[in-house]
Amino acid sequence: MILLELLAGFLEIGCFSFGGAYGAIPLIREVVLSYGWIEEEKLSYMIAVSESTPGPIMVNLATYIGSTTGGVPGAVIATVAVILPAFLIVMVLMLLLRKLIKNGVFQSMLSALKACVTGIVLATGVYLIITNCIGGFTVVSADIPAIILTVALCVLYFGSKKIIKNGMSPILLICIAGIAGVFIYGW
Repeated sequence: MILLELLAGFLEIGCFSFGGAYGAIPLIREVVLSYGWIEEEKLSYMIAVSESTPGPIMVNLATYIGSTTGGVPGAVIATVAVILPAFLIVMVLMLLLRKLIKNGVFQSMLSALKACVTGIVLATGVYLIITNCIGGFTVVSADIPAIILTVALCVLYFGSKKIIKNGMSPILLICIAGIAGVFIYGW
């Protein structure tokens, strides 16, 4: 039964996630919490760890959750389920893209999708900052070190844009955040 749940849940994530992992985080959160595979706090940690390790967040989470709930078969089923829809969609789109790329309506749709995905990514970032710094929207419990670290990283990132043409590398910023997190929150 758990393997079918993993298949259904991660197929849903794979089918309806458009725009990359940041746009998929709200859907991942909804599906994972509704099945009870992981607690919300642990999910936030998994997102942070997945973001600082190689590989897409969805694949890392699918493999982890699949392995913890269904062993090796669960990991395989969840991972395949999350990537299969994108694989099939890309194959079909590549066949159609040659004709559609010059279509003005298609170009307009892509522009609209870019705006939607940008909004979802921004909302996800704000949501993660709020839940990690003040505990959420219903229960307020300020985490002063998290607030200080968030402000310091924002100042570092946006301040670097004044000094360096393109600003600081996001990878370097993730490394700095990870090291600072280890020193602040312990090993």
